[in-house]
Amino acid sequence: MMFKLEELKHLFESLLFVSDEPLSAKKCADVLEIEAKTAKKVLENLKAEYQEADRGIQIRKIAGGYRMYTHPANSQYVEKLLLTWDGRRLTQAALEALAIVAYRQPITKMGVNAVRGVNSEGVINSLADKGLLKEVGRENSPGQPILYGTTKIFLERFGLDSVKELPPLEEFAPDDDTVDTIRTRLYADDKVYVDDETD
Repeated sequence: MMFKLEELKHLFESLLFVSDEPLSAKKCADVLEIEAKTAKKVLENLKAEYQEADRGIQIRKIAGGYRMYTHPANSQYVEKLLLTWDGRRLTQAALEALAIVAYRQPITKMGVNAVRGVNSEGVINSLADKGLLKEVGRENSPGQPILYGTTKIFLERFGLDSVKELPPLEEFAPDDDTVDTIRTRLYADDKVYVDDETD
């Protein structure tokens, strides 16, 4: 069936609106029985239109597909209306474990433990239950421990098209002044501790 450009835009808006996951150009093409390159062109066109019009709804390319999102400028009001995606915020421990897996994947629980310095089995299991982590294989070592990696849900929730879009770790490294401040405080704390011990 032949569609005009405006008809395709209307159809794609409807498909994107009802989808509960990112829609690939191929999936849209299959549904409408059109060529994938045509679907991609229309999706990119629609995405640009929403962006240029600065609407409250934006179309973003996420996790290998396209999805509708609320405009970032409206986030504080949207957050007031809605609960977080699973009704609970991720704990600091969960965020640490998730970041380690995201940057070092595939990685075992022991690998995460080594970086965090504490047992991470509970948080990794919780993150897997939430669909943010998954088993991706087995390490070729004694016991063949499970290797973990991130999922498409992780990419969706953090607004990434792929893990290649994770910011470089260097961006999180403290500058020289911060390192000096930390050293000074640690030294001062150590000195106070020694003084207290001699009283």
